Amino acid sequence: MVGEMVENKQVIFKGYIEGVPKETDMELKVGNMIKLEAPKGSGAFLVKNLYLSCDPYMRGRMRDFQGSYIPPFNPGSVIEGFGVSEVLDSDNPNLRPGDLVSGLTGWEEYSLIYKTEQLRKIEPDDIPFSYHVGLLGMPGFTAYAGFYEVCAPKKGDYVFVSAASGAVGQLVGQLAKLHGCYVVGSAGTSEKVDILKNKLGFDEAFNYKEEQDLDAALKRYFPEGIDIYFDNVGGAMLDAALLNMRIHGRIAVCGMVSQHSISSPEGQHNLLALISRRIRMQGFLQSDYLHLFPRFLENVISLYKEGKIVYIEDMHEGLESGPAAFVGLFSGKNVGKQVIRVAYH
Repeated sequence: MVGEMVENKQVIFKGYIEGVPKETDMELKVGNMIKLEAPKGSGAFLVKNLYLSCDPYMRGRMRDFQGSYIPPFNPGSVIEGFGVSEVLDSDNPNLRPGDLVSGLTGWEEYSLIYKTEQLRKIEPDDIPFSYHVGLLGMPGFTAYAGFYEVCAPKKGDYVFVSAASGAVGQLVGQLAKLHGCYVVGSAGTSEKVDILKNKLGFDEAFNYKEEQDLDAALKRYFPEGIDIYFDNVGGAMLDAALLNMRIHGRIAVCGMVSQHSISSPEGQHNLLALISRRIRMQGFLQSDYLHLFPRFLENVISLYKEGKIVYIEDMHEGLESGPAAFVGLFSGKNVGKQVIRVAYH
């Protein structure tokens, strides 16, 4: 296998976009033949990609904007994202053939990786490898850091989570329950609401699409107000939550999926509540807290093994399913963490 010349299927980013991502913004093609080896003296390693992660932040990399925390994709180049990969050949002393790694890789069958920052070797375990782009990867760590560090939870807090069945929200809700909080989640289908209540252990959940008045809905579920709002969506839901926060409430602004595809994002209308209720609203990136990653892994792995948390994935088969899987994030098609299986280990 190593040293062979093989075809390399790839998902190419065609060009910068406005609005909602479409499958036609990406193109599946067979790239140049690739030699399955890491060039000597390069310090690189060659991997076979097994799982790829679909994450909403990738939408931001599809626009021509240099001022973000991560640069845009290059038109005509392979899309990049988090993945789990098997090392086939290595010119890097820290990695050997057969090692499994998680980190940024290309949306392609084989990738030559030079950068090892934020790359993590996966120790063999009885946890599914794909969980290393979800529960034990960037989304899981986002939930962990956001909930414990930004939300500063106390036992008995009233917690609201939007996009609660998604990659981040499902873990936030379960951590909050384990912390002794009362937890309500919102989602966009009755199937997801059922999962929140019956599989993930939320106290209550509602379908925001069935609510004419989000403010009234939150007053129904939180008659005494909200202590913590973990915000994954922004927009109208954030406006409604602002009206229902308790004094000294905390809002962790994790994502604004309702605004990702709008060229002129709408403003918020109820920010005056920040003053009268002394609310702390904070945006964050999981990369701000990487010093906590080892503790996160240890805690969440043990909770998972003890059966105290569950994690739901939405698995698409084959690299060719990638564009549709990614686009589906923005209309809520995924149920749980969206993953693409490129190859079997």
